[in-house]
Amino acid sequence: MNLRQVEVFHAVMTNGTASRAAEVLRISQPAVSKAVQELEREIGFALFHRAKGRMVATAEGRLFFQEVSASFAGLTRLRAAAARIRDFGSGEIRVACLSALSTTILPKALRAFQRGHPDVSITVQTRLSSEVKDLVASSQFDIGLAADEIDVTGVDATAFMRQRLVIAVPADHPLAERESLCPTDLDGLPFVALAPEDTARRRLDVVLAEQGVKPKIVLETPYSTTVCAMVQAGIGCGLVNPLTAEPYLGRGVVTRGFEPAIRSHTLLLLPPDRRPSRIVADFIRDLMEHAAA
Repeated sequence: MNLRQVEVFHAVMTNGTASRAAEVLRISQPAVSKAVQELEREIGFALFHRAKGRMVATAEGRLFFQEVSASFAGLTRLRAAAARIRDFGSGEIRVACLSALSTTILPKALRAFQRGHPDVSITVQTRLSSEVKDLVASSQFDIGLAADEIDVTGVDATAFMRQRLVIAVPADHPLAERESLCPTDLDGLPFVALAPEDTARRRLDVVLAEQGVKPKIVLETPYSTTVCAMVQAGIGCGLVNPLTAEPYLGRGVVTRGFEPAIRSHTLLLLPPDRRPSRIVADFIRDLMEHAAA
């Protein structure tokens, strides 16, 4: 039994006659009859009664057709899956992202992406930048967004965003009255600091050390969103990404510029030596468009 014989049988059952099946399959009617006869010999029972030039399915033929129809439905699903893979790649994307961008750029880019790819499955995990890198390097995730403090060995890394950071200040704090802040404004100030390994934190530490300034660090966290929440609670001030601070503005938090400029640099990470699928490439485009906005 081969697929061609089964296909001919399916065509006869679906179209009602051997002649119509021959038209659909674009073969001769004798070829249809021959294929059915060969199939009957191989499976060991008659599929049709033949009378006055007509082919009427036997009980066994009807039962066999049920199984054939189920198989053809599976083939239809396979063809559809192949078409999706051809047009869109894997049908899913997995994104690992540092906290600062997971609540800002990433949701906007995902919304734009879903408009064009409503059936694509999306997985997002918010992790520390070092963990983002490990997930992408091991090909567990397709795309990573991470801060530039990581070692990029084992991933393909390109520049993603470069932003000037700001100082988040409680709205009722005296510094909220200032247009911009400088290092001496932070001397002795209760300060919610980013983690020591954060490159923005290290850049700020250098600037403050050069001027002999020592804030009073009351809390350390790797997440800018946590800094904002602590500032909102009145625990202290902190250096943050302006995008991360946006949801807190007007809700007990204001941001002020800082001189000299402290900038954060983020990277887009991809698994090494692997060309992105079409849907991954489309999502990268959406990310880049929103990063540039």
